[in-house]
Amino acid sequence: MTSLTAPRRITIKPTRLLDERRRALLLAQLRVLFIAAGFLLLALIAILRIGWVGSVEAAPSVRSLHAALLPARGEITDRNGLPLARAFPAYALWYNPRAMDDGGPPLVRPAQDVADELTTIFPDLDPYEVTSKLSSGSAGYLRRRILPEEANAVNAIGELALELPRETDRHYPQGSLGAHVLGYRDGDGVYKLGMEAVLNDHLSNPATRDQSVALSIDTRVQGALEDELHRGMLAVNAKGAAGIVLDVDTGEVMAMASLPDFDPNAIRNEDRAVSEEAALNGEVPRTFNRVTNQVYELGSIFKPLSVAAAIDAGTITDLSRRYKADEPIKIGGHLIRDSHPIGASLNAPQSLIHSSNIVTARIAEELGPERLQAYMRDLGMSERPYIELPARGHPIWPEGDWKMVRAMTVSYGHGIAVTPLHLASAYAAMVNGGIWRPATLHKLEPGAAPRGRRVFKQSTSARMNQLMRMIAVYGTGRNADAPGFRVGGKTGSAEKPKRGGGYARTSLISTFAAAFPMDRPRYVIVAMLDEPKGTVASSFQRTAAWNAAPIVGRLVPRIGPQLGIYPDANRDIDLTDLEPLVGGKH
Repeated sequence: MTSLTAPRRITIKPTRLLDERRRALLLAQLRVLFIAAGFLLLALIAILRIGWVGSVEAAPSVRSLHAALLPARGEITDRNGLPLARAFPAYALWYNPRAMDDGGPPLVRPAQDVADELTTIFPDLDPYEVTSKLSSGSAGYLRRRILPEEANAVNAIGELALELPRETDRHYPQGSLGAHVLGYRDGDGVYKLGMEAVLNDHLSNPATRDQSVALSIDTRVQGALEDELHRGMLAVNAKGAAGIVLDVDTGEVMAMASLPDFDPNAIRNEDRAVSEEAALNGEVPRTFNRVTNQVYELGSIFKPLSVAAAIDAGTITDLSRRYKADEPIKIGGHLIRDSHPIGASLNAPQSLIHSSNIVTARIAEELGPERLQAYMRDLGMSERPYIELPARGHPIWPEGDWKMVRAMTVSYGHGIAVTPLHLASAYAAMVNGGIWRPATLHKLEPGAAPRGRRVFKQSTSARMNQLMRMIAVYGTGRNADAPGFRVGGKTGSAEKPKRGGGYARTSLISTFAAAFPMDRPRYVIVAMLDEPKGTVASSFQRTAAWNAAPIVGRLVPRIGPQLGIYPDANRDIDLTDLEPLVGGKH
C-alpha cells in the first residue's frame, strides 16, 4: 500500500528579509551619495577654474550690447555727415576643392561649364582664368564682393565647392567721388593711400571706431569740381587734370580731384600692377594724386606772388611806374622774352593783365634774389605740401643762394616746380590778409583754424585782391569771370621739361588760380590741365586762358550758393584808383 506525504513548507525567517531590505536601501543611498559627490567635484573644478581665470589669466573683456553692435571699422563722412566710407557685411565667392573630401572630383560638372555659368553671373570675369582656377585644385577667392542676388545665382549652380563666406567689407557709397582723398582697401585687406591709411588706427580701434570721422570735403563741391574738370579735360583732349577748392581762412580743403581717377569699390591687386606698369612707362597711374604728389613748373601763375613780394618789400611803391618791355633781357646765357609784343613799356598792373615775363623779371631784379627766395620759402615752396595725405611731392627747389638769373626765372614760374596744393596755399595767403596756413582734410570746429604765419602785410593783400580782380575783368582771366561772383585770378601756361634738358614746346601745363569773391575772399580754386590740345572748344588755343580759366568760370556759379556765396551784381571790389592805370573801364 502506497502512502502519500504532504510537501515540505519552506519558511523564510523575518530577520533575513529585513537584512535584504536594509542592504538595498544602503546601496541606493551609496549611489545617491556617489552622484552627489560627482556633482560636488564638478562644481569644485568649475569654481577653481573661475578662480584661476580671475587671478592668473587675463580676465575676459566684458562686451556690452553696444560693443557687440559696433562696425568692424569706423565710418568716414564729408563735412555735412554724408557717408564716404563705411563697413558692411558682404558675401565673397570662394573655391574650396575639398568641400566633399571623399576622394572624388571637387566639381560635379567640367570646370569649363562651371566657369561659363559663373561668367554669366559676373560678366567681367575672365572665363579662361576661372577655368584655370577651378582646374588647379587650389583653394582661393574667385571674387571678393558679390551681391545677395548674385549669391543666390551661385547657389543655384549646385556646386558644393563654390562657397559663399560672409565677410566684413569696405564700401564707398559715392563710388569714385573723392577717391584720391579717401584711398582704398586692396585685395589683401590693406588700406592704401588717402585718409583710409592716415586714419587706420582710429578707424580700427574698438575704443574709437564708433565715432565717425568728418572730413573737410563737401561732397556737393567735390562732385561739381570733378564734373567740370572732366568736362574740360575731354574738351581739349588733355592727358589729365587736377583741381582743388580751399578755404582761405582755415586751410580746409573743400574739394580735391585728380583725373583720371579710380573707383575704390572696384580696385584690385591687378589694378595696382597696371598702375605700376604705367609708372614704368612714364605715365601717371590712376591712383597717383596730381594735386599733392606731382610737381610742375606752373609758369605765369607765379607772377602775382612776385608782384606781391615786391609791393610788400617796398620796391614797388608807385603802381603807375613803367618798366621797359620791348626788348628781351639777356642774362647768364638766358634770353627772357614775352610770347608776343605787348608794348614799349608797362606798369605793374598792366604786366599782370598782359602776363609779361620781361616786366616781371625786371620787378624781381629790383626785389633781389635773397628777398624773393625768402618770400617763396615763407609761402611753403621749399618743403613738401602740408596736408595729412601720405603722398606729398617734394618741390624742385633751387638750393643755396639764388643768383639773379634764378630769381628772374622763378618770378614768372620757371626753374621751380611745386604741386597745385603749394600754389593754392600760397594764393590763399596772398588774398586772406597775408597769413599762410597749412591745408587740412579734417573738418575744423569754428575758431579752431591754426594761427599760421604772416607772409604779407594786410595792405599788400588788399592791393593784390584789386589786381587779381583786374586780371579777370581786363586780362587773361576774362573767361573765368562768373557774373556776380567777383572772381579774380591768374593764368599760367608752362612748357613741360624734356628728358635730357630743355622744354617741349608742344606740351603745356595750363593752370588757372582764382579766388572769390574778391571784395571778401573766401575760397581759392586751382584748376590744371596736363597737355591740353587746341580744339574747337578752346578756339584751337592751348593756353590756360582758353581751357583752364573756363573751367573755373563754370565751377564758381555751381559751388558758390552751396558755400553760402550768392551772385550780387551790385557788389564788387573798388577798382577806381587802378582803372586809369590800365586804360579805364572797358
